[in-house]
Order: sequence, then structure tokens, then C-alpha cells
Amino acid sequence: MNSRIEFKNILFLDIETVPEVESFELLTEEKKELFAQKTQYQRKEEYSPEAFYERAGIWAEFGKIVCISVGYFSELEPKRSFRVRSFSGMDEEQLLLGFKELLDSHFNKANQLLCAHNGKEFDFPYIARRMIINRIDLPVKLNLFGKKPWEIPHLDTLELWKFGDYKHYTSLKLMTNILGIPSPKDDIDGSQVAAVFYKEQDLDRIVQYCEKDTIAVAQLLLRLFNKDLLQDTEIVHI
Repeated sequence: MNSRIEFKNILFLDIETVPEVESFELLTEEKKELFAQKTQYQRKEEYSPEAFYERAGIWAEFGKIVCISVGYFSELEPKRSFRVRSFSGMDEEQLLLGFKELLDSHFNKANQLLCAHNGKEFDFPYIARRMIINRIDLPVKLNLFGKKPWEIPHLDTLELWKFGDYKHYTSLKLMTNILGIPSPKDDIDGSQVAAVFYKEQDLDRIVQYCEKDTIAVAQLLLRLFNKDLLQDTEIVHI
């Protein structure tokens, strides 16, 4: 790929989400009905709304963010340095405010971009919706109101891999496999995050998983532009 994109101007990210409450029974009656209506086209006939609730974290209206991990290149020459940090916790509002402060302070310039895998369909709109629900003003990089398509400061490694084939979906796990990138799915996967959060109460494990995904997104973009992959010695957790 030939592009004017500067890797030093990109904030790579990934999010982990869970259902807003641990079980369907804890929802109000109105919210139960709304969930049933929202998911009726995704549920197979044998799945009740209650049985389907374990997947509620994929919808911003019924889920919440428990971790946002970000990564960025602080140095490119002569020695690369890729810094990774996370915003996580039980208090979604506080972690969103922390992420917003990072964007407002360090990633608010016109030439700076956000990058995620399937970010345009999931990560970016999910964060924006949860910020609105939590009454947080949207940072510039997530406020798309009135912007033309070419003005939107978002990169999506899935979209780049599609090459215009809009019906084609390739998971992060598959892309890392075919492109020779270490898999980030060596412990848990997205379907297990809710159980790790609510039953095991192991937030550190979720943060580690989220950071691995963020690093994998950066590796994907490097690979798509035929650049050398990051070595472990170049990755700094802060």
C-alpha cells in the first residue's frame, strides 16, 4: 500500500465490553422488553431474550465498556518505541473521562487518526454512544456530526483488508494468522470477557487481553504497509 499516513500520528485502540448488569433478571421490566425487541432479528427461535443476554455487551444500549487500551509510536527512528496503556475499571464514566482527556490533550490535531480493527462498525461508535449515555462531551476525534466521509479521522484495518469488498469480514484472529503475526487470542477471546469480569472478577486479565489486541492492530497496519513487525523489546507498557 502507498499512503501518506504517518504512523507517529496514529492512536491504535481496542475496547472490551460486557453486559450492563450481570444477568437478565437484574434489568427492569421495560429494559427486558426493549432488549427482546432489539435482538429479535439476531436470535434464533430457540433462544429466549434471557438466554441471549450473555451477548448483550455487543450493543452500546445494553452493555458497557470495562477497558480501552491504546498504543502509539513515541519514536520511529533510529529505534522504534510503541507505548501501550489502558483505561479500565468498574466505573465506566471515569475510564471514558480518562480516554477523553488523552484525546483532547494529545490526539486532537487534524492529521492525527484513530485506528482499530472493525473500529468503524464497533469500537468508535460504541465509545461515542457510551460517552453520550454518560453525559460526556464527545472529543473531536469521535464527533462526526456534519463531517464528510473524507474528513473522518478513523482508520480501520478490516476496511483496508476488504479492498472495497463490503460483504467480506475477516476477524483479527484470522488476519494475524495469515499474515504471520503473533496471535492475541492465546488466553481468552471476546466471548469470555463477560464471565471473566462478572464471575472471576479478574479485570487485570481483561486488560492484558485488550492490550494484546491493540498491539495486534498496530502489527496489522505495519504488515499491510509492508513494514517490519514490532519486536517485544520495542513495546513499552505504561
